[in-house]
Amino acid sequence: MILRRRTQTATAPDPALRGTRPSPIGLALAAIAGAASLFSFEPFGWWPLQFLCLAYFFYQVGMGSSPRRALWLGWAFGFGWSIGGMHWLYIALNRFGGLAAPLSAAAIALLGLYMGLFAAFAAGASSWLRKRWSLPVPAFLLLVFPVLWGVSEWMRGWVFTGFPWAASGYAHNTAPLAGFAPILGVYGIGVLVALCASCLVMLTQRRRLPALGLAAGVLLAGWGLGHVEWTHPAGQPISVRLLQGDIRQDEKFASAYLNQILTRYRDMITAAPADLIAAPETAIPVFPQQLPPDYLAGFGDYAKRSGSFLMFGIPLADGPDAYANSVAGIGPQGQTYRYDKHHLVPFGEFIPAGFRWFTNLMNIPLGDFTRGQAVQAPFAVKDQLVLPNVCYEDVFGEEIARQLRDAPRPATLLLNVSNLAWYGESVAIPQHLQISRMRSLETGRPMLRATNNGATAIIDGRGNVQQVIPYYRQDVLTARVQGMAGSTPYIRFGNLAFLALGALMLLGAWLTGRSRRMPKKSDQTAG
Repeated sequence: MILRRRTQTATAPDPALRGTRPSPIGLALAAIAGAASLFSFEPFGWWPLQFLCLAYFFYQVGMGSSPRRALWLGWAFGFGWSIGGMHWLYIALNRFGGLAAPLSAAAIALLGLYMGLFAAFAAGASSWLRKRWSLPVPAFLLLVFPVLWGVSEWMRGWVFTGFPWAASGYAHNTAPLAGFAPILGVYGIGVLVALCASCLVMLTQRRRLPALGLAAGVLLAGWGLGHVEWTHPAGQPISVRLLQGDIRQDEKFASAYLNQILTRYRDMITAAPADLIAAPETAIPVFPQQLPPDYLAGFGDYAKRSGSFLMFGIPLADGPDAYANSVAGIGPQGQTYRYDKHHLVPFGEFIPAGFRWFTNLMNIPLGDFTRGQAVQAPFAVKDQLVLPNVCYEDVFGEEIARQLRDAPRPATLLLNVSNLAWYGESVAIPQHLQISRMRSLETGRPMLRATNNGATAIIDGRGNVQQVIPYYRQDVLTARVQGMAGSTPYIRFGNLAFLALGALMLLGAWLTGRSRRMPKKSDQTAG
């Protein structure tokens, strides 16, 4: 009798009690909770809301869901999260790509369904492990689910070349958890976000105070780590001029506007000297051989005359069918530099196998670029080493960390050149600025941003925006910037630290389940 009572007390809720598939209303509510996470990111910045969205999702999955039911809920939540965070892709497909509105909406919906599979994996796999390891609610919520949520976001960053936009950690680059960025990176912050959300779910259980104490401890630890100096100043500061040309996307690649574009950027580049003058991605939208004969030579003359180093986006060709989305550099002593974009955008910069029919439906120029090397040298600008990344390359923090880790001479400044005019007046610009801030936090390096229509900005090595030009207007940002040297733990180990944390948490969950499955000595005696 005593043995039976102990067994009933220790048994977790039976997952079968809640069926194998949630109701349509349950799926809709999960999708709405996922979509509401949009407001945790910039330009809204309501980062505590993300804890609530995840807590609702975790509660629905954690209170006795079967693995199949959990998978459906995860798929719905991930679908809503993806549509909310990436709906602006519709503008590129429809307004500028020329894809019909129904097809554009269908493409975004299909993308959301695909992206939802990662949250489905997190929920389904967590629920399966809970059942297999006989886990109590606290071990499931505080150890297993947060880890697999973080792993699902990490997988989303590399499966089929990856698309990690709107990873949960990005919402917290001005919050207490930002202090963990130089150690665990954005995916590690995602695990801690999920852990804090699970602590909220634990308020529905008996052990409330320990869960609240755990969440408070995590937030306080992040706040404390935010005061650690991981890198140090290197060399003398340099003066910079970052250009924002504000070229309309429907004019950028139109031959009727080419002379106007070339004139605008020539005049902006040569308007005043600076140690570094940077222009956006494809500021020069045609190949060098298509330019007037003296155009680039004029840049070289200006660099020599003014003592300025120039960096600007331009497509560069190595053959009839080999061209790269590049950043070219010119120095005052005749130095030349070239960086080729490594991480290309599917459908925009390369065509996945079997999808040429889809790209043929759109009017997007230069759709099949050549990929640059994974590790490329920075451009030496006086005392500083400037490493470019092009557009959404700065979404891949582990690749930037690898560049800094493996380069013979690690960069002291990062430079992002972008053209987000593809996405109109949407949340894409402030979201991309938020992503760049995370790269600065992870690496301890300032990030300079030279963009077509925003956000042209200077971010210091602690992720703080020092200056920013208002979006959607032609302007120039002028400042002095101090480069930084040294390695954060994230530079040294990349995502290994986050994965090691996850492995330890899963080991703790397994040991908890094992201890519950093993018969106690007193029970054996009673039997």
